[in-house]
Amino acid sequence: MAKKKIPVYDICNISPEKGGNEDLMADRLSSYLDKYYASLHFPHRHSFYHLVLFTKGKGTHTIDFTTFEVKPFQLYCMIPGQVHSWQFEGKMEGYIINFSDSFFKSFLQNAQYLDRFAFFSGNSEESVKQLTMETHQEALDIFESILTWSDNEYKQHTDMVRVLLVQLFLLVDYTLDGKANRAIPQQKQVLLRGFRKLIDMHYRSLRLPKEYADLLYVTPNHLNALCQDLLGKTAGELIRERVLLEAKRLLTNAGMTVTEIAYDLNFEDNSYFNRFFKKYTGVTPDEFRNKQFVASK
Repeated sequence: MAKKKIPVYDICNISPEKGGNEDLMADRLSSYLDKYYASLHFPHRHSFYHLVLFTKGKGTHTIDFTTFEVKPFQLYCMIPGQVHSWQFEGKMEGYIINFSDSFFKSFLQNAQYLDRFAFFSGNSEESVKQLTMETHQEALDIFESILTWSDNEYKQHTDMVRVLLVQLFLLVDYTLDGKANRAIPQQKQVLLRGFRKLIDMHYRSLRLPKEYADLLYVTPNHLNALCQDLLGKTAGELIRERVLLEAKRLLTNAGMTVTEIAYDLNFEDNSYFNRFFKKYTGVTPDEFRNKQFVASK
C-alpha cells in the first residue's frame, strides 16, 4: 500500500539518542546508516540542512528526483524541504552533518549568509560537488574536527562547529564554484540569486518573467539575457522548472488528489495541469506518482 504521505524528518526524530539536540547532528556515515538506513532509503524530506561526504562505497542517491552515482569524495548539500532517497550497495563510509535552519542565525550577522553559496541554492544539479584531490585531506580534517566538537557536552563549544562548517563552505566555494564565478561580475551573481529567491517565494502566483523583472527593477530582456548567459536557460524555463519541481514533490503525497495539487499550484483547470506536466516530463501526474510509490516500497 502507498504511504499516506512522504515523511518529513527533523533532527530529533532521526537521532533521538543524541540528547534531543534540535539544531545539530554529526556522525560517521557508516554508523548513521546502521541505525537509520531501513527507514531513510525511501523518499523523504528533511526540515534541516543536510550534508554528506562520501569517502568509500557504491550506489546512488536522489535529490529532488535527480539521481546521482555515489563517488569517493563527493559532497552533497541539501536545504530544508528537498525530497531525498538513497540506494546503497555494501558498506558505505563518510560523514553526515545535519543542522537546523536557525543554527547560524544568532552567530552570523548576515542571516542570509548561506544564500551566497550555489550548493545551497536548492537546485539539485548544483548541490552535488566533487572535491578536488588537493582538498581531500583538508575536508577530512574539518569533518573529523566537527565530530570531535559536536560530541563535546559543553554547549558553548557549538560555536567551534559553526566556525568549522563555514570553513568547509568557503573551501568548497573557493576551490570549485569560486573558480567558475570569479569571472562573473558580482552584480550579475546577486541579480540571479535574487531572481531565484523570488521564484521560490512566488512561483504559485507569478508565472511570467516580466512579473519578476518588475520586482527586480530590470527589463524582461535583461533578465532573460542574464539567465541565458549564466545558466544557458531562459527566465521562463527557471520559473517552469520550479513549478514542476513542486508538482513532483506534492505528487509524492498520497493524501492529495491530482486535482487538489493542480489547485494548490494555481492551475484552475485540472486538464491544463495534466497537459503541462506531461509536456515537460513525458508522463502524466498519475503515472509519475505511481512510479514513485513503486520505488519507495
